[in-house]
Amino acid sequence: MPRRAREKSSTGIYHVVLRGINRQIIFEEDEDYQKLLQTLQEYKETSGYEIYGYCFMSNHIHLLIKEGEEDLGIVFRWIGARYVYWYNWKYNRRGHLFQDRYKSEAVENDGYFLTVLRYIHQNPLKAGIVKHLSDYPWSSYTEYAANPTVCSTAFGLSLFSEDPETATKLFEKFNLEKNNNQCLEYDQNMRWKDQEAIDFIKKIGGIKSPTEIQNFEKEKRDAIIEICKDKGLSIRQLQRLTGISFGVIRKK
Repeated sequence: MPRRAREKSSTGIYHVVLRGINRQIIFEEDEDYQKLLQTLQEYKETSGYEIYGYCFMSNHIHLLIKEGEEDLGIVFRWIGARYVYWYNWKYNRRGHLFQDRYKSEAVENDGYFLTVLRYIHQNPLKAGIVKHLSDYPWSSYTEYAANPTVCSTAFGLSLFSEDPETATKLFEKFNLEKNNNQCLEYDQNMRWKDQEAIDFIKKIGGIKSPTEIQNFEKEKRDAIIEICKDKGLSIRQLQRLTGISFGVIRKK
C-alpha cells in the first residue's frame, strides 16, 4: 500500500514529531541535546525555516516549524544524517537512529498554533519529568521568557499582546493552563508489546517489577497509571502487567 501523501499547510507551518527507531533513546547526555539544538540552528541559516517551538524528550522530539526554501523532507534528512553521524561516532554504534519518516500535521490557524505550542511545552510536565515548565531545559518555553536563541518567538507572543511584557505574562499563563488537548504523537493508535510496556513502567516507577506499584501510595500509583494511559498503554494491558483491577485503572 502506498504511503499517504502529507497534508500541505497553507500557512507553511507544521507540527513535526521525529522519534527514535523502535522508541530508542536518542539523547543520553546533555551534550547530545545541545548538539541537536546546534544542528537545528546551523541549518536554519541555510534552509530558511523558522522554529516557533520545540521540545526534546529522551526518545523523540517535537517541533513547531515553518517551512523555508527547502522541503521539510530534505531538511530532516540533512539534520538527521548530521546528528546521527555524530551520535554514532560518539557512542561507537552503527545504523539508523531515527524512525525513517517523520510525522507531521498542518497548522492552519492562530488558535491551533497556540494549542500545539502549549502541547509541546507541556510534554515534560505531563510525563512527570518536572513539576514546572521552566525547570525543563530542553524546550523552547524558557526562550519565550528570556532571550531566544533557536526560536522565533515574536509571532507567538504577538498573538497575546502587542506589549512585550503583557504578552510574556499572558503566554506563561496560557502555557500553565490544564487541558486535555491531543495533538500529533507517534504513539497514537500504536500497541505496546508487553516487554516494552514492562520496561516503561519499571523506568518511570523506579522499580524492578510493574506489580510493585500496587504497594505505592494512592497518589503516586495513580500518577503512574495516568502517565501509562497517556502514552497509549491499554487498560487491559495495565491490569495484566500490574495486577491492579480494571475498575481502578479505568477511573484514572
